Amino acid sequence: MHDTTILLDILLLLLSAIVVVPLFQALRIPAVLGYLVAGVMLGPHAPGPAVDLKLPQLLSEFGIVFLLFAIGLELPLSRLQAMRRYIFGLGLMQVLATSTVLGLAAYALGLPPEAALVVGGMLAFSSTATVLKLLVERGETVARFGRISVAVLIFQDLAVVPLLTLLPLLADPNASIPLALALAALKAGAAILFIMLLGRFVVRPVYRFIASAGNPELFTATNLFVVLAVGWLTAEAGMSMALGAFLAGMLLADTAYRHQVEADIEPFRGLLLGLFFMTVGMTLDLPAMEHEAGTIAGLTVALLFGKSLLLFLLCRLSGLGVATSLRIGLLLSQGGEFAFVLIGKATALSVLDGRTGLLVSSSVALSMAVTPAIGAIAQRLAQAIEARRGAEAFGIETSDLKSHVLIAGYGRVGKAVARLLTAHGIPYVALDLEPQRIATARGEGLPVYYGDASHASVLRAAGVERARAAVITLNRPDQAQRAVEAIHASAAGLPIIARAHDIGQIPALANAGASAVVPETMEASLQLAGMVLRSAGIEAGAVDSSLREFREGNYGALAEPRATEAD
Repeated sequence: MHDTTILLDILLLLLSAIVVVPLFQALRIPAVLGYLVAGVMLGPHAPGPAVDLKLPQLLSEFGIVFLLFAIGLELPLSRLQAMRRYIFGLGLMQVLATSTVLGLAAYALGLPPEAALVVGGMLAFSSTATVLKLLVERGETVARFGRISVAVLIFQDLAVVPLLTLLPLLADPNASIPLALALAALKAGAAILFIMLLGRFVVRPVYRFIASAGNPELFTATNLFVVLAVGWLTAEAGMSMALGAFLAGMLLADTAYRHQVEADIEPFRGLLLGLFFMTVGMTLDLPAMEHEAGTIAGLTVALLFGKSLLLFLLCRLSGLGVATSLRIGLLLSQGGEFAFVLIGKATALSVLDGRTGLLVSSSVALSMAVTPAIGAIAQRLAQAIEARRGAEAFGIETSDLKSHVLIAGYGRVGKAVARLLTAHGIPYVALDLEPQRIATARGEGLPVYYGDASHASVLRAAGVERARAAVITLNRPDQAQRAVEAIHASAAGLPIIARAHDIGQIPALANAGASAVVPETMEASLQLAGMVLRSAGIEAGAVDSSLREFREGNYGALAEPRATEAD
């Protein structure tokens, strides 16, 4: 009978998730909140069947372990090095500043120092799952604000590890906070050194041996063993299992097995992590939340406003533009899923009391729920700022670009050029004067900006002196000629490839400084002629030779880029 009861609880948990989570996703609400609601439905404070918390709580602990392992897998040293400016610069400043300000606010509201430190730290984190989902859905991961947002989230994920390690030390009433911090850092450093040595001399050779066996089940079993074994080692050393799992993930991040390991772990991580959030929902006291509704709403507004303001100021101090700073600040203003992890552990260790845990967890959940709406508002505000600030805005946006291609005109031809450059991994900056065209491209996260390419200030803002080439695809001949003249004057050695409507426009563009001129109508005629010749049975080599001779005879050396000083 007892086994049947456990089976019924499992069935209720699965059914609740199957029904609620897809509904939330269809409504574009984060899946995390779906799991929370599914858990609330099965908790003791909701009408209907209640599930015994013992089994879900036991299994949900492993959800955090696998989550930290997956985060470690995503952080090879090469990635940390490539994004180090924003990960360890802006990310570090954000976590320290937000933790300090919110921690002091919590202390001023009457929390003891240990609890204030934990509350400040947990509220400094944003929701990685929610933010990444929004960025991917809108195609904004390639936009500059998207890349920087991801960098800040990476540091937040890194910062979770020492905070989890610190919690047991704060639970000791005789421990001082500075000593606890120093001891946590020392233990973490020793653990990192030991696990890295273990990985290099034991784990990686074992993976080579297991992979050579060609047995998928054995490989999956090895992954589970490594995660749990390293977690057990750190737990035995007095730290959290999550720290060990994170280090194990980083250990395998730079290996050839990373992607297969990630694929094997994903089902366990997703299921157990969903179970964790359902467990959090089951513990929420609905009557108490209703009684504290005003306080929860006030804390949520304060959290969203305070974090967004701090992030905006830090982004501006880091040299980012107003529009970019605004989007990053608003996008990362919510609380994160790690807050639920830390609240559960801090409450269990009596670092936080039950009421504080309820208020914080409710505020974090509410802030995550409104994130999609805040993201939409941030997008509209940023577009309005970009349209008004013009060259100043995109000058800051493109300040870290080099060896890019400058495209003047983002119409049919300019868009085709941009797509080909993207396909070959070459960055570009496009300038155009059509507001609707720019708004559409910016909505897709593309580096297209409002600006006149014939103005020297606009060209400097677009980084013309750092570009590798310029492409002129403007429709009007007078605009194209002025753009060529301005670019040539700003960067004399820069290759300039210009589009001409016909042969008659070639001399003017050449005299203005174009390195190569391609007459559009003539090229279309030649392409048609070439297809006719091939259809008539003429060999491909003879056709290409005829086309080349025609080009050289009619618009000469300007059909191909001429040598420049830069060559």
